[in-house]
Amino acid sequence: MAKMNVKKGDNVVVLSGKDKGKQGEILRALPSEGRVIVEGVAIVKKAQRPTPTNQQGGIIEQEAAIDASNVMLVCPSCGKPSRVGHARDAEGKKVRVCKKCGAQF
Repeated sequence: MAKMNVKKGDNVVVLSGKDKGKQGEILRALPSEGRVIVEGVAIVKKAQRPTPTNQQGGIIEQEAAIDASNVMLVCPSCGKPSRVGHARDAEGKKVRVCKKCGAQF
């Protein structure tokens, strides 16, 4: 499995599928599967059985996982979707950088 360039909390834009063009924050990253769960994207309906915590049950809507290759990181400084590069900062720590403007993520 290829290394993912996105992680939890990143703001991303969806590149393909029924939610193409939508932006959202990554709620959960699943690196072993190469998938991510993005806020407000890939909404599915799920039947929920009543439990002690959820007395009513019924049909709920929740986000489903989408492939990490279908999202692109949005640069916080230039505000555009951008590829991710890697560089070393002043302390020698590896950081992610925007390929368009060179800002750190």
